[in-house]
Order: sequence, then C-alpha cells, then structure tokens
Amino acid sequence: MNDLLPLIFLGLMAFAMLIYVVLDGYDLGVGILLRRAQDSEKDRMISSIGPFWDANETWLVLGVGILLVAFPVAHGIILGGLYLPVTFMLIGLILRGVAFDFRVKAHANHKHLWNKAFYGGSLLAAFSQGFMLGIYILGFEYTLSHTIFAIFIGLSLVAGYALLGACWLLLKTEGKLFRRAVRWAYGSLWLTGLGIAAVSIATPLVSTRIYQKWFALPELLWLLPIPALTAACFFVCERHLKKLSAGLHEKIWLPFTCAISLFVLAFIGLGYSLFPYLVVDKLRYDQAASAPEALFIMFIGVAITLPAILFYTAYSYRVFWGKATDLSYD
Repeated sequence: MNDLLPLIFLGLMAFAMLIYVVLDGYDLGVGILLRRAQDSEKDRMISSIGPFWDANETWLVLGVGILLVAFPVAHGIILGGLYLPVTFMLIGLILRGVAFDFRVKAHANHKHLWNKAFYGGSLLAAFSQGFMLGIYILGFEYTLSHTIFAIFIGLSLVAGYALLGACWLLLKTEGKLFRRAVRWAYGSLWLTGLGIAAVSIATPLVSTRIYQKWFALPELLWLLPIPALTAACFFVCERHLKKLSAGLHEKIWLPFTCAISLFVLAFIGLGYSLFPYLVVDKLRYDQAASAPEALFIMFIGVAITLPAILFYTAYSYRVFWGKATDLSYD
C-alpha cells in the first residue's frame, strides 16, 4: 500500500487539474467572450456561470494542495520556476471574483468598468495558465524561443477556454446570443486545434525519452487512437457548428461534449508523455513524494473530502441546469 500511495496521489492530482481545466475553463471562456457581447447580453452570460464559477475553482485548490503536501520537492521546483505567471494568474482570478459581485450593484455609469475588469481578469488568468504550460513543458527555461512558444500556448489556451465558454452558452442561452455563441465557438475552434498541435509536436522534441515513448514500435500503433480521436472530435465539432449556424438547432450538447473531449484527450497525451516525471526528465513522482506515513494520513483526508466535492459539484449542476435567466441579487 505504501508503495502505491505516491501513484494514487499523482492520479488524484491529475484528476483534480483536469476537472479544473474543463469546469473553470468554460467560465473563464464566458468571461473572455464578454467583451464581444452587447450590453443587453452580458447579464445573461454572467448568469449562466453564476451558480458554478466559484465552486469550479475548488478543483484548482485541491490540485495545488495535493502537489504541496504530497510532492513538496516538486512543488518547490514548479512554483519557483513559474512564480511570475502564477502571480499574474492569481491577480486575474481575484480581479474577476471582485468584478463578478461589484458589477451587479454598480451604478449604471460604472457597470461597464466592472465588465471590463471581469473580462480582463478572465483573460489574464487564462493566458497565464497557458504560458505556464508552455514554460513547464520546456523545462522552465526562459529563452527567447521558449518564451515565444509559451506566449503562443497562452493565446491558444485563451482560445480553448473561449471555445468551452461559447459551447457552454449554446446550452444555456437562446435567440441572438445563441447565434453569436455559434460564431464565437467556430472562430475559437481553429486556434485551439493549433495549440493542441503545437504542444503535441513540441513535447516529444524536448526529450528523447518522450520521443521514444510515442514513436517507437509497437507503442506508436496502440497510441494512434489518441490523435485519431482528437481529429475526429475536432471535425465533428466543426461540422455541427456549421449546422447550428445554418439554423438546425439539434444536439446542441454535441459541441460542448466535443470541446471537453479535446481537452481530455490532450491531457491524456500530455500525461502519458510526462509520466513518471513531475519535472520533465529531472524529477520522478516517487522521488518527490512525502513520507509514506504522511501520505497515508493525507489519504484519509482526501477520501473524505473528494467525495464531498464531487457530490456538491454534481448536485449544483443538477439544481441549476437549464437555460440561464437574467442575473439579479434582489
């Protein structure tokens, strides 16, 4: 059991971060799209994420918390190498949290400032996360070429979150805003695809070990379903968005499902590439793990906490499912 605990915590951390990217990804995406909406539509957009956005960030706290307590050595290296973008991400998350509440009570002549703050915070948080991913893959080296790559991944993740946000709005809105969301989703899809392709190409190139894991036989053959399914999800999403744009409003859940699938498949591919390292080719998860006695105590806590978070998340989505209405705190 003690030998399995580091692997269990690695899986729990990966699960928490994946859930965070998907759930907070769509509400960050709605914030990113806010600037492109008309004033009459912005309350409805905010309302669509109102019951969920704050709880979605719980998964980030859980993932980073597991990294801190279960893999403290890796936590020091990763957070040390990403100190500046992490700071900007936190500024963005704080800014959008403040703006979410203040925009509702603000006077009419100030409301547009809080809308801009919500948009700016969402954009900054999303871009910072993508930038961190780019620098993390390339081993925390801030050379010019690596920085340019990280900036591109940051922009691609912004597009990916915008895709999730637009597809979420398809589920939660109707009428003119629905039609706008279709156009936003279609425009975001292509840059998201470019970002996934860039990460997929760059990751094997930074490590001979990763290259061999993907392109040596017979591994290449049984890994082919990952890029094949990714391409299939991309083209199914693109084709269905065209149908929605043409007025065929059926299976409106399909683009959101495809968008989530793109992120899940990309996450699986990245996880396979990096495993068993937490720091690329430098530090394995078992080398970074806390003492088995400490992990066992933390495992008991996680066994209680994780089901509670899962239950609350599922329950909140069950209660607040359906089309969004205008946001009001009256």
